[in-house]
Amino acid sequence: MSDLLAAIDYRPRLPQRRDRGIGLVGAGGIVQYGHLPAYKQAGFNVVGITDLNLDRAHRVAAEHGIPRVFDDLDALIEDDAIEIVDIAVYPWEQLSIIERVCVAKRHSLCQKPLSDRYEDAVRAVNVAHAADVKLAVNQQMRWDAGIRYSKVLIEQGWIGTPTYASIQVHTQTDWSLWPWIYDGERIEVLFHSIHYLDSLRYLLGDPERVFVSGSRSPGETTHAETRTITIWEYPTELRALVDVNHGTWHDDRYATFRIEGTDGVVKGTIGLLYDYPKGRPDTIEFWSTKHYPHTWIRPTLESLWIPDAFAGPMASLMCSIEDGGAPETNGADNLVTLQAVFAAYRSMAEGRAVALAEISEGH
Repeated sequence: MSDLLAAIDYRPRLPQRRDRGIGLVGAGGIVQYGHLPAYKQAGFNVVGITDLNLDRAHRVAAEHGIPRVFDDLDALIEDDAIEIVDIAVYPWEQLSIIERVCVAKRHSLCQKPLSDRYEDAVRAVNVAHAADVKLAVNQQMRWDAGIRYSKVLIEQGWIGTPTYASIQVHTQTDWSLWPWIYDGERIEVLFHSIHYLDSLRYLLGDPERVFVSGSRSPGETTHAETRTITIWEYPTELRALVDVNHGTWHDDRYATFRIEGTDGVVKGTIGLLYDYPKGRPDTIEFWSTKHYPHTWIRPTLESLWIPDAFAGPMASLMCSIEDGGAPETNGADNLVTLQAVFAAYRSMAEGRAVALAEISEGH
C-alpha cells in the first residue's frame, strides 16, 4: 500500500526560481492571513506593498517584513524589482488596475472574483493577452489539500469515471467581517460558492447546464442570496450538487465533499470551515475496487486552505513564466468559472436551467 500512496503527491508544483519580485496591491485581511504567510512559507520574494490606506500598508509591511511601501500603484509598477503584481482589491476596482499593470508589462495574480461583471472580466483577459503578459486568478481552493488529493485520485484511476459529486457547507457566517459583501446585490455564489464551482470544474470538467435556487434565512436583512442549492448537468450521466447555507443557527454544522465513480468513492471535510477562521486540516478517506478492494484508506492531511493553499496560484503563475505555458488558473480558464457563476444568477432570476454558453459579452 505504501508505494501506491507515496505516488499521490498533492502538494503544489514550485518554480525553479522563487525570487521573482512580487508587489502587493491591497493590504486587507486576506493578504495578511492568506497571501503573506503562504508566500513566506514557500520562500517567495515580496518586494513591496501599496494600499489606498497607507497607514495600513505600513503596518502590514512592518508586521511581515516587507521592505518597501509604495505611495501608489504607479510607483509600484514602475519599480524594476517587481515582476508580478498580486492584486487583492474589490472586484469592481480590479479592471482599471489590471489595465495599468499590463501597460507596465507586469504579470498579475488577480483576486477572485476577477470581476462582478462578465464583460469586464473578458476585457481584463483580453488586455493581458494583448500585452503578452500572464494573468492568473487566485482560485486557491484548487490547492486545498482535500481537493488536490481528490484530483490526483481521479487522475490515477482510483475511483474510475466520476458519476456524482457534492460539496455541502452548512455554517454560520459572520457577515460583519464582510459588510460590503452583505450589503451587495449578490452574495453567496459570487463571493463564496465560486470556490466550489471552480473546484468542481477542476475535478470534473465543465458542466453543460446549471440550475440554482437561492434564498435567505429567516430574519436576514439582505435581499441577496445566503442559501443556495446548485445542480450541474453534464452531457453524460455525471451530476454535481453544491448545497450551501450560511445561516445554520444550531451546532450541527458541517463542510463536506464527496466524489463517487464507477470504481470507488472519495469523501472528506473542508477543515477551514470548522471553527472559521481558525479551522483545522482537511480530512479525506477513499475506497476503491481497483486497489486494496473494500478497504477505506484514511491518509492524514496537515495543511489548511488558509493560508497554505495560497501558495498554489502564485507558484503556478511563476512556473508559467518559466516554461512559457499558461497558469493553471489563467484568465481564459477563469472566464468559464465566471460563466458558471453568472449562469447561476440567471437561473435564480428566471427559474430555469441555464447553459454556460448563454453567458457571453452583452448577454
